[in-house]
Amino acid sequence: MNRYVALLRGIAPALPNNSNAQLRAVLEGLGHERVESVLASGNILFRTEQTDVPRLERTIQAALVAELGIGGGTIVRELGELEALIERDPFDGLVHGRGTYLVVTFLKDGAPLPSELPDDPDPRVRVVGFDADARAFLAVIDNGDPGKTPDFMRWLDRTYGKDITTRTWLTVQRIVTKLAAG
Repeated sequence: MNRYVALLRGIAPALPNNSNAQLRAVLEGLGHERVESVLASGNILFRTEQTDVPRLERTIQAALVAELGIGGGTIVRELGELEALIERDPFDGLVHGRGTYLVVTFLKDGAPLPSELPDDPDPRVRVVGFDADARAFLAVIDNGDPGKTPDFMRWLDRTYGKDITTRTWLTVQRIVTKLAAG
């Protein structure tokens, strides 16, 4: 059995049809096994024999739209991909905190890879780089003024639209820990 996480874009637990129980039920209805949640922000772990990740993304997203009206976007990653990303230690030992808000922005499988990163993004952002194996941008954000979206995050949205989703490094680590334990 392959172990995956579905990273759902635009999930807010306070919204109708966004509860973990509802999200898990959709994946269970697709026949996936050992469906679990990590936090309340659209991180759904599951197991399946399927190996076609773009197809998994499409079928999960179609089911979310049909059953819950959620059209934000679905990105699927396999446990081994995320474990390898953590082993590479792209943040070079930095610890997630207010001054060093470590974020990973995942691109949908098949989305065009960047030819270059934007020059001189917002001074609140230090772009660590793009990890081609994980298909993810890595950045350190100074979140001292919450609620203000840095220009780099806007660039990602303008460039990739709904074919991205961002998680904190801490959340990625929690996902891997729970996937690996199950």
